[in-house]
Parts: sequence; structure tokens; C-alpha cells
Amino acid sequence: MKKVQIKLSDIGHIRNFANLLAKHTVELDLQQGRYTVDAKSPMGIYALDLLKPIDFVIQSDDDSAVNAVLADVNQWIV
Repeated sequence: MKKVQIKLSDIGHIRNFANLLAKHTVELDLQQGRYTVDAKSPMGIYALDLLKPIDFVIQSDDDSAVNAVLADVNQWIV
């Protein structure tokens, strides 16, 4: 499992973020406070407070899968 903080600031970022993640088979979550949503779901992302950084959790022990996901979301990591 790997956790990093990300920042999604507008609708375009959310759409691009979810589309990039859709190709990955590992479980990907966004956590903020007591809420956890599927990172591949734009509707779930909208339920979070986008003014604050969000914890992005990659639920995998496969280093190559984790690195591939991190490469795709690198632009949003804070």
C-alpha cells in the first residue's frame, strides 16, 4: 500500500484523473477525514472537499503497479 497527497482543483483535472486511473486494475481510493471514495469515480471525487489536499491510496504491494499509477498522477501530487 502506498499513500500520497494530491490536489484536484477543477472539473477538467477530476475528469482527466479518473480517466487515467480507469486503465489500472489495482484498487485506488481517495480519503479525506472519515470519507473514503473510489478514486476511479468522478462522482465520488466530487463528494470530497476539493479545496484541501486529499490522500490518494494505492492498495497494492506490486511495486511496478504502484510506480505506474504514481507516474500517471504525478502532476497532481503535492
